[in-house]
Amino acid sequence: MKNKRDILLCDLDAFFASVEQLDNSALRGKPVLVGGSPEGRGVVSTCSYEARKFGVRSAMPMKKALVLCPEAIVVGGRMSRYKEAAQQVRKIFERFTPDIEIVSIDEAYLAVKAGAGCKTGLAIHGAVRDELNLPISVGVSANKLLAKIACELAKPNDVGTLWPEEVETKLWPMSIRTLPGIGPVAEQKLNRCGIKKVKDLAFSPPESLARILGSSAGAVRGYARGMDNRPLELEHEAKSISEEATFPEDIYDREDMLAVLMEQAAGVGYRLRSAGITARTVTLKLRFKDFKTITRSKSMPETISGDSEIYLATKKLFGAHCGSGPWRLAGVQVSGFEEGSQMSLLKPAPADDKEHILTATRDVLREKYGSEVVFQGKRLPKKKKEDF
Repeated sequence: MKNKRDILLCDLDAFFASVEQLDNSALRGKPVLVGGSPEGRGVVSTCSYEARKFGVRSAMPMKKALVLCPEAIVVGGRMSRYKEAAQQVRKIFERFTPDIEIVSIDEAYLAVKAGAGCKTGLAIHGAVRDELNLPISVGVSANKLLAKIACELAKPNDVGTLWPEEVETKLWPMSIRTLPGIGPVAEQKLNRCGIKKVKDLAFSPPESLARILGSSAGAVRGYARGMDNRPLELEHEAKSISEEATFPEDIYDREDMLAVLMEQAAGVGYRLRSAGITARTVTLKLRFKDFKTITRSKSMPETISGDSEIYLATKKLFGAHCGSGPWRLAGVQVSGFEEGSQMSLLKPAPADDKEHILTATRDVLREKYGSEVVFQGKRLPKKKKEDF
């Protein structure tokens, strides 16, 4: 059946770093790392393409990034500025379609009339370039999967397509790592079974894939055939908010994992409060070294939106289901939304409500100065005994 809509994935290239280079001419053409301090547990949030040439990647520990690229310039980040730029980009998107799924601050899926995808993609690319002077890559296809791959192939700063009828000639010769859900561990296991190209995966027996990939085998095999029935999740229909990270190196230490989960809980809480909503269910997602992935949820007696409340629920889930590690991915999600009122610094709070005041204060600071300006004590570097 002929598709009724074309799907576009619009991805702002090295977004935070690109904004920094836009605003500061001294950074242009130089390796720029946006993220946390290398003295603590800071990680690279975004890096410029000049830094990527040295092997630096997002989510990499800042210390390691600076070993790979000693000449890199580290910028702490300005979330309020990035949000401002993202909103300007979104206004450009809205000129072309109301059907927008915001994936993250720098990435969105758009749906347009079938046959209009290429023209729209080129128009969006030109508008973002000419009006905002920001690089953006756009992938166009008939579903989200192929649009995503088309976008990756178009990087950096271009427009590309990948249509279902091109799957055999364009997608099948690619490495299996092209597909979502295939990381380095799964790749090694599949390679040992002779599965190296997407075509090999497309024709692998389902039962064999299930032994390697577990419950995700069916979806991954469908992806290998260019199949993806996921609809766009329009913003007003969003049913969850989540923060997730795949680690460049497996994490073995539980305290390090709890520090990651605390950071993710804070990010989720901030987004909840920014939207003026509360959530009833907290979900933890973990992926282990063998690529086994689990999700575990906890429903609360009352809806919540505080960082500490989300983190404590996440911590309990982690303690009950973390296994022995190591871990290669972690995520925190909240769902079961209800409309809530924003906390205010202007309203007096009872003496035992200090956490609410602290949370509201952090939100004000994050809005004005970015996410790295305030952080929990658990993120501080561990001290040796002789330091005390």
